[in-house]
Amino acid sequence: MSFDVRLVEPDDVAELTEVINGIIAKGGTTAFEQPFEPEAFAGQYLIGPQVLCAFVAIDPVSRRPEGFQILGDFGHPVPDDWGDIGTYVRVDGKQRGVGTALFSATRERAENLGLTAINATIRADNDGGLAYYSKLGFQDYALDRSVPLADGRPVDRVHKRYSLNAEINDDA
Repeated sequence: MSFDVRLVEPDDVAELTEVINGIIAKGGTTAFEQPFEPEAFAGQYLIGPQVLCAFVAIDPVSRRPEGFQILGDFGHPVPDDWGDIGTYVRVDGKQRGVGTALFSATRERAENLGLTAINATIRADNDGGLAYYSKLGFQDYALDRSVPLADGRPVDRVHKRYSLNAEINDDA
């Protein structure tokens, strides 16, 4: 299935907050553990100063947002010419193809911004997220062991890198 991909607009905030809160409520795939209020979520992850870009994938028939992807400086210790990525897809929606469509737009924007790489930090128990980023060509480069969740349970965090230098990705 194809999706209409465009930059996030202020009118998208409420629905995208519902998407992320649905993922949080389901559990097990995001480092976020507390639901967001729309204004706080938008300021931190969708339209705030640390956001380099945020794209949304819209179902062309229903016009419903099926997922979104953010790229910015979200506090991970990476070089200045890297961006941090996060991908979030509606738990009750059409998931197949959403992430690939979003990444095409995000990668192009990252290249236009002059970034050299993109960092993805994924919970080690998020098999779907690990597979998704690997399929796109992200490569493991670091591991944070036993990062505690809110309930104290330790979960590793895998750091994957996507080089925007095609030669490096082709060597993988």
